[in-house]
Amino acid sequence: MAETDFGLNDVVQMKKPHPCGENKWKIIRMGMDIRIKCLGCDHSVMIPRREFTKKLKKVIEKAEEE
Repeated sequence: MAETDFGLNDVVQMKKPHPCGENKWKIIRMGMDIRIKCLGCDHSVMIPRREFTKKLKKVIEKAEEE
């Protein structure tokens, strides 16, 4: 499997959509655990990094570098 490159404030798509129907998530915190926020209903979920990389489908938008 190809190593995907993701970072803080990136918008990602997971393999399974959120129960609200949306499948766009924004990475709002990174560390050993990664917190992502659903862009449909603003619900946030914390996932261990190892589990996150398994469930990640693709990066939709990269965050703008300042």
